Amino acid sequence: MNFVLRILTNQRSFILKQARPWVEKYPQIEAPIERAAIEAQILKQIEQLPAVSSYSPQCLGFDDQSYILYLEDLGEGADYTFIYRREEGLSSVEVEGLTTYLSQLHTMGPDVADKFPSNIKMRQLNHEHIFRFPYSMDNGFDLDPIQSGLQAAAFPYKNDERLKERIERLGEVYLSPGNALLHGDYYPGSWLKVPNGIKVIDLEFGFVGPPEFDLGVFIAHAAMAALGKDIIHQIRSLYQSPSDFSSDLLAGFAGTEILRRLIGIAQLPLDLSLEEKKDLMRLASSWITTGRF
Repeated sequence: MNFVLRILTNQRSFILKQARPWVEKYPQIEAPIERAAIEAQILKQIEQLPAVSSYSPQCLGFDDQSYILYLEDLGEGADYTFIYRREEGLSSVEVEGLTTYLSQLHTMGPDVADKFPSNIKMRQLNHEHIFRFPYSMDNGFDLDPIQSGLQAAAFPYKNDERLKERIERLGEVYLSPGNALLHGDYYPGSWLKVPNGIKVIDLEFGFVGPPEFDLGVFIAHAAMAALGKDIIHQIRSLYQSPSDFSSDLLAGFAGTEILRRLIGIAQLPLDLSLEEKKDLMRLASSWITTGRF
């Protein structure tokens, strides 16, 4: 989403990350440059909680004129999008680490709720591409170049008014105030595999909101990567839910994330046949409409 450089000197290496007023991967999509300030603030905020900060790069500085973050270099590594190719999954240790991170991050919500920016522009951008655009009949986005037959496979979901009403309500919850500090984009592209373990990056979508959203996104990507029911059960078991946590919202957000990744712009490198995608669409629709896994 951002312009990122690794800087190597004769003393050290570090990362420069600049927010520009568009999405780097999709330059036609505008994006608020203030996202860099949000990420800087979250990284500074989590320094007080080692259980969270140990997973993320240290923010070494922030230029609020050029919207450039100066970040710790976590070392050579790769993001976790390799799990979509089904060559390698997530170990129990990795699942535990990712779930613990989320549980601990979410506990910070009450402490920052009254002083943390709403990040409404980034949420509106996300809202459009999660809860609206994929289900528009005339969005102009042809799915067949991605996979032959995908456009027709998506049609029943774009035409299902009951499903779309439920997704619209979920979108309203997403935009409403919540009580947990969220990552906001908790999927394998935001996790790094480096020599000393797993790290979590790209917190520019963060805001204080419903914890069910982050966990739902996590579960959705476990399903799309075909990690199996046992991994999803492990995630749900390990996550330390707040007292008012809603399983109905969790299932709804998870299903919506699956659908938007299959029929929206933000496609993934999924190693799935058309029939497997159809199965996932049916599963996602069920999660959304019933509120149950």
